[in-house]
Formats: sequence, structure tokens, C-alpha cells
Amino acid sequence: MAVAVVLLSPVSAWAVVGLGAQTTAGSDELSIGAAIILGLVEGLTEYLPVSSTGHLLVTNAILGIGQNPETERALETYAICIQAGAIAAVFVLYRQRVAQMFDGLLGRSDDGRRVLIGVIAAFVPTAIIGLALVDVVRDRLFGVPPVAAAWLIGGVAILALTRSGLLEKAGTELANITTRQAVLIGVAQAIALWPGTSRSLVTIVAGVLVGLSLGAAVEFAFLLGLATLGAATVVTAVQEGPQLIDLFGWTAPLVGMVVAFVSALASIRWMVTWLQERGLDIFGWYRIAIGIAAFVAIAAGWL
Repeated sequence: MAVAVVLLSPVSAWAVVGLGAQTTAGSDELSIGAAIILGLVEGLTEYLPVSSTGHLLVTNAILGIGQNPETERALETYAICIQAGAIAAVFVLYRQRVAQMFDGLLGRSDDGRRVLIGVIAAFVPTAIIGLALVDVVRDRLFGVPPVAAAWLIGGVAILALTRSGLLEKAGTELANITTRQAVLIGVAQAIALWPGTSRSLVTIVAGVLVGLSLGAAVEFAFLLGLATLGAATVVTAVQEGPQLIDLFGWTAPLVGMVVAFVSALASIRWMVTWLQERGLDIFGWYRIAIGIAAFVAIAAGWL
């Protein structure tokens, strides 16, 4: 499982590109094969600290799709909309916590109320900053070179933090999160607007640095993703979904969403177990490896 989750990315997609290369390379259509690959990449990487957006951008380049402005924009929309599959996976795996948050909303659970307030408090600054910078990010940072740079920087940051011992310090559990802690996490999460940075990575690291335990920070990253990713998915689907369907139809996007859901279930379960036993180091080395590989591919003219 570890090998599948860590290695099945755009860098290793050269090994599986045969699934759809002949029908997608150089094509402006999203084939079922390409939709499956993109759904798999989305599900496996959305909640790992490796950046799903960065992986999807590079995967598009490898598959040779999105070669004109219209299809490029549609694929950006698709990359956001298939997040619904990964979001559904969190609802399934953390349904008890979500139910507790709902009880908190109704005044039946103090712990649920604190977690719910924490999620809202973290979401608000991220939403404000995201709305202010969305056009700048799309125009200047949606490309392979910025993604590769973010992979390298994030990888070095992970290794530096794990060696400093900051990520191993004791912290509070999620039920005791304060509004101040949540707001700081939300502000920090805005860094992940840079594709390749990883919303999950920034949220986990920020959570530990403001005083949460590693386990609590990981769970909060998942729950905050319900709000952050959910809002982005709904807004994008309403604004640009019709153009996506006109261009790609219904079948391929829905197939990708289902694949994202199944692969996200496996990825989240694996990640939680891995972090409990071994920590974040593997993700740091992985990010550095794919960042270097991406720059090599750029220099060679492959991307």
C-alpha cells in the first residue's frame, strides 16, 4: 500500500501512461482512461502532504491534454470538481466526528461545538485571502516550474522540521482547539494557494506549531478540507461546470470522481497509520525527488 500511495504520481505515471496515452496524448478530449488516471492521482494525493494540484498539473502535461486555452481551463475546473470524491471519503471515514460537529451546532456536544467553531474560524481567513488572490495564482503559478519549485521547498521544509523535533512535541487534542489556534492555521493555509505547496502539509505543520498534537493536526486538516475543498468545488461547479460538461460530457468526469473517492479512502487510511508509526520524513524525500525529476523533465523538453 505504501508503495502504491507514494509512487503512483505523475513522475511514475510515465510507467502507466500507456493506459491512455494513445487516445489522450495530443488530444483535447478527456478520455475514460485519462479520467481514471486523474481521479487516481487526485484521490491518492489530496490529503497527503504532496499537493494534489501540482500532481494533476504535471499529469495533464504527461498525458498531453489541455493543449489549448479552452481545454486547459476545463481541466482546471475538472481538477477542482473531482475533489468531491475525496471530500466524500472524509465524510465516510470521519462520519462520527462530523456527527459530533452537527451535535455541537445543535448545542448537544461541547467538543463538537469547539471543533465546528475551529473549522469555521480557520476557513474564513483562507476564503478571504483565496478570493483576493485567485486570479493572480491562476495567471502566474499554474505551471510545471512553479509546482516543481514548491515541491522542492516543501520537501526541504518537512525534513528540516522533522529533524528539529518541532513536529514531535506533545500537543492538545482536537476537542480542545481554540479559536486563536484555528485562525492561525487558516491564515497559514493560504500559503497552499501556490500549486505544489499542499494544503494538507501547511495545515498539519501549522496545527502542530500552534499547539495541536500531530494526530489532532492531521484530523483537523481533513475536516478543514471539507469546508475549503467543498466551497471551492461548489463555486467552481456552479460557475464553470456547464462549460466542463459541454466539452467533456458527463461520463468521464463522473468516472474520475468515483475513482478519486475510492483511492482517497485508501490514501487517508494509509496516511494516518503511517504517521502514527513513522512520521513525515518519507513525504519530504518524495517531494524533493519529484521536484528534481520535474526540473530534469523540463530541461530535457519532456514537460
